[in-house]
Amino acid sequence: MTEFLNRSTLSLGKLRRLQQAASPGGTFTVLAIDHRGPLRRRMARDPALAGADVDGAVALLKQDIVRALAPSASAVLLDPEGGIEACVRAGALPGSSGLLVALDTGSTGDPAVLETGLVPGWSPERIARSGGSGLKLLVYYHPETPEAAAVEQVVRQVAAACAASELPLYLEPLSYRPGDMARPLTSAERRPVVVETARRLVPLGVDILKAEFPVDPVETPDEGLWREACAELSEASAVPWVLLSAGVGYETFLRQTQIAGEAGGSGVIAGRAIWNEAVTADGAARRGFLQAQGRDRMRRLRELCDGVSRPIW
Repeated sequence: MTEFLNRSTLSLGKLRRLQQAASPGGTFTVLAIDHRGPLRRRMARDPALAGADVDGAVALLKQDIVRALAPSASAVLLDPEGGIEACVRAGALPGSSGLLVALDTGSTGDPAVLETGLVPGWSPERIARSGGSGLKLLVYYHPETPEAAAVEQVVRQVAAACAASELPLYLEPLSYRPGDMARPLTSAERRPVVVETARRLVPLGVDILKAEFPVDPVETPDEGLWREACAELSEASAVPWVLLSAGVGYETFLRQTQIAGEAGGSGVIAGRAIWNEAVTADGAARRGFLQAQGRDRMRRLRELCDGVSRPIW
């Protein structure tokens, strides 16, 4: 069962960094903009960027998103390659914002190639030195595959290095269908995998679990089943868990967030559900969207998490 974190037994560094990333009430409304390969490919297809520096355009997009939305978030999740330095040096990320850093190389966006590595030159120690409040690690995982043991070993190693640097580990396991990765799990198949994944990976040294919604909201529209599945996940996870958005529509994500919070979840780490429309907008239109709809989405999400999600303390 999900347990509260004990402020008297956590290492001082982990405690302080968790406080930096959570709201004063102990819930998470983290803005995620650590997207890389799929985001870069999407922007590269934009005719307006033909012949342009796509990497530079991605960095500017991240700066615009962070500058507009970070003040409404409890923390921001960025990547080392094109996010952290650009946003910090441009002054887009406020000094008061918690900073989570992705050590993984990111999701591939290709259902036939489900693997991720670690960013060269980066480590828990370097993230801590760079002012990070936590480390996010994405892994593709199915508990009943031959590859599961290797993934578990990576989690153990990263967790041990995080502990040495007193850096909280936020683990993001993504499920898949063994033998047919291009076809996603059905809703009935996803639920036991997400729940069993929490049981197996959390004890390896995870501080916060960044979890998939345990059922497909389109295939399973019954919110009573949503609630049952989220309660089962809370029962399986020995640490607080937060919800990822996975690109669902904003209003659907609000409903998921409410039900997850009422069933024991501690908030969200959300990206595309908040800022997706900004990707293909030009500079002025993008900033207008972020300052209006984007900020309103963050505000509503923050109020919801603060109101219904389970505090981590």
